[in-house]
Formats: sequence, C-alpha cells, structure tokens
Amino acid sequence: MLGIHSPARPRAFLAGCALLAAGTSAAAPSLVHAAENPGGYPQRTITLVVPFTPGTSADIFARLIGPKVSERWKVAVVTENRPGAGGNIGAEYVARAAPDGYTLLMTATAFGTTPVLNKNTPFDPIKSFRPVGLAATSVMALVAPSKLPANSVQDLIQLAQSQPGKLNYASPGVGTAQHLAMELLKQSAGINMVHVPYKGTAGALTDVMGGHAQAMVTSLGAATPFLQSKQLKVLAVMSKKRVPELPDSSTVVEQGHPDLVVDTWYGMLAPANTPDAIIAKWNRELNELLRSPEIIAALQNQGLIPGGGTPEDLGSLIQEELARWTKVVKAANIVAD
Repeated sequence: MLGIHSPARPRAFLAGCALLAAGTSAAAPSLVHAAENPGGYPQRTITLVVPFTPGTSADIFARLIGPKVSERWKVAVVTENRPGAGGNIGAEYVARAAPDGYTLLMTATAFGTTPVLNKNTPFDPIKSFRPVGLAATSVMALVAPSKLPANSVQDLIQLAQSQPGKLNYASPGVGTAQHLAMELLKQSAGINMVHVPYKGTAGALTDVMGGHAQAMVTSLGAATPFLQSKQLKVLAVMSKKRVPELPDSSTVVEQGHPDLVVDTWYGMLAPANTPDAIIAKWNRELNELLRSPEIIAALQNQGLIPGGGTPEDLGSLIQEELARWTKVVKAANIVAD
C-alpha cells in the first residue's frame, strides 16, 4: 500500500505513458506504409504478360504504364508477350503463376470471347483470376462502302431484308469481336447476311471498300483513314455516346438499338488468390495513372479511351461479356477455327 502513495511511482508511470504515446505516434506512418505495401511488396521485378503480339493495343498499354509504375515503386516492371490461341497461352501462363503480385495479365476483349468459342480453354475466366481494373476501351463502328444505298443501321437492315442471304459482311476472322458484333446485329434484327472471314483487318476493309462485302464492324482507328478518303462511311458508332472524332455520326443507341452497344476493352487481371492488398495497390496505381494528362494523351493517340474504376467493375464487365457472347455463339452455331 505504501508503494501506491509514493511520489516516484506516478512520475515513472507518467513517463512511461509519454514514451508509449510517442512510440505509437512514430509507428503510425509505418503502419500506414505497411498497409499500402503488403509484406513489403513489391521487392523484385514485376512481369506484365500480354497474350498478344507486340504492337497490339494491350501491348502498347502495358509498355506505357510499366515504366511509370517502375519509377514510382522503384522496381523493374517488364512486359512479356506470350501470344497464341486467341490469347489463351498467355492467360493460362498467368493463371498458373504464383498469386504474389509479380505476374499479371494485360488482356483484351478476346478474354471474354475465346472461352466461349473454345470449350477446352485451359483456365476458367472467372475462377482462375482476380480482376484488377479496366485499362481502356476503344470505339467500334459499323461501316459500309461509300456507294452502298444505306446510311444507317435501319437502312442496312431493310436492305438485307429485301435481299435475304445476298449481302455479305466481312470480319478479321471467325470468333473475333468484329464477327460476333455483326452476328449480334443479325440476331437482333432477324436478318440473313453471309459472313466472309479474312486473316486480319486490312484484307477485310479492302474488300468492303471494293464493294465485295456490304458491311463490317471494325475499330474506329482502323477505319479512320478510309473514312477521311471517303472510301468508307459510318452507318453507326457502336458506343453509348458519340465520339469527338466523328461528331456527326450517330450511335446505335440514338438509332434505337441499345442492345448493339459493343466496345473493345483492355483490362488487368491477377491470378486467383492474389491478396486483397496487392489488388487494391495495383487498382489505386492504375486509376492514378489513367488520370495523368500524359497517359490520357498517349492513349488518345492510339485511339483508346482511358478506363478506370474498381476491380468489381471489371469483374462485372467480364461476366456480362461471357454471358452475352455465349448466347450469340450458341444461336449462330459458331465454331472456332
């Protein structure tokens, strides 16, 4: 009892409290830093796997953000191309990688179409990955030869209805987003047009300009030079809103076809079981970079629109794409080459 009333005890107690408070205050920034850098992540080279060839939009985006992230995080961020099988080879590689944030996938629209076309896809597009964030989108357009007597989606529908099975449409290949978008139009409008697949966009556009095919869905970037030279015309932009590049071209929504909205998208994913903190760190970084004027300008030069949003936003987009194209592929009985 005597010790309780000793003046030395309160002084020592108060001094200890002061030290504890000071220690807690000093530790607070460290705790915040640990939350932002789970397990000290990152501590070594990060690989962004692109399941397509160099020079594609997904590849360009990966190589655009890689150096920026490297500069901010003080580790190397490299882009590795693993093309083949419609993006399956690179995606499978990432699906099998350690879920530690050091191997990520920078993919595109094919991620939501290839698994639908190929039932033997070596991964589950939902269960094998965790979405990180939407990187960018690009605008698609329904184009036709300049001399075609049709100037809108409805005009093309009426023309096809008057000549069932007589009109052709081109695409860069079976199962591509362009092919599926035209099949979506056919099914929505109940028309019969013949699919003519090519080995790439260039040959398809050439034959549309020559009048050998009467329509095609293509990226706005690929069509722009031929729109400027008046060799092609736009029947509709397949986005929800008009685009600055073609302010006078109406959208499919404006023309009364909201079910025909089709964008090309690019997104980042990580292997399943990647920790929440790593997903959150990458998502924050991606959103910050996509607000940078330098990144915005670089993307616009490639005909890309900056993305952004939460991991859940990208996850919902992928699920919607898979559901939509499953119905289209089944109805059209499309089989991958």
